[in-house]
Parts: sequence; structure tokens; C-alpha cells
Amino acid sequence: MKAIVTWVLLADGGQARILVNDGPGKGLSAVKGLSFAQDNLRAQDIVTDKPGRSFASVGHGRSAMEPKTSPVEQREATFVRNLADVLETKRAEGAFDRLIIAAAPTALGDIRPALSDGVRKTIVAELPKDLTNIPIVDMPRHFEGLMAL
Repeated sequence: MKAIVTWVLLADGGQARILVNDGPGKGLSAVKGLSFAQDNLRAQDIVTDKPGRSFASVGHGRSAMEPKTSPVEQREATFVRNLADVLETKRAEGAFDRLIIAAAPTALGDIRPALSDGVRKTIVAELPKDLTNIPIVDMPRHFEGLMAL
């Protein structure tokens, strides 16, 4: 009988890591090569140019144009899309059977729509907690009742 492989995605807006449970009594361990991080930059660190200028529709005035989304939000959205693409690729390869997502509430809201239908079907639980900086040895208490570790 094949063991059910459960992946646990721990994420926030700028970092993520994936843990694996290979069945009851096996505990959690990090999946090699699946740890993601990007530098924590502020908007002024990302965009260094002055904003563009536009002419007023009436009169001779000009004003600065504001971006439609903040550079930080755009950067986090790209990070989440890349993470979702990796999850879909690994799901298609059969790397995991079930997925649990533990992410900061805002990140969880960003991750949900980025996931493919196939990945969504593997989700068995979501935890609106940021556990990205918790050591692996302390993880089991956060997942009691969700899986047998």
C-alpha cells in the first residue's frame, strides 16, 4: 500500500518553504530544493525613477502619475505566481497527494487565486498563520488534528 504524501506549504509575501510528511509516524522534513525567498525591499528601493507626468484634461497643468499597483504588491504577486507554478509542476509529477497551506492571512488570500484547479483539489486544510520562521521541530503542534505525525 502506497503511503499518502502530504506537503505543507509555509508562506508569507516574500518567503516560502515546503515540508513533507510521508505517512503516519514519519514526522515532517524539508523538501530539498523547495525553499523560496526574495529580499524584503521597500517601494523606494524597487522604483528609483521619478513618476511620469501627464497633462491635465483642462488647462495647462501637469501632474505626476501614480502607478496602479504598488511595486511591493506587484513583486509579491510575481512571487506567489512562481510558487503556484512550482506547486502545479510538482503535483503533475505526482510528488504529493495532499497539500496543507499555512500562510499569513494576507498571503493566503494572494495564494488561493494563483493556484491551479489541480492543486486546489489536493488542499485538505488551510491555516491562516505565518509559520515561516518556526523551526521544523516545533511544527507538529501546529498541525495536530490535521495529520498523524
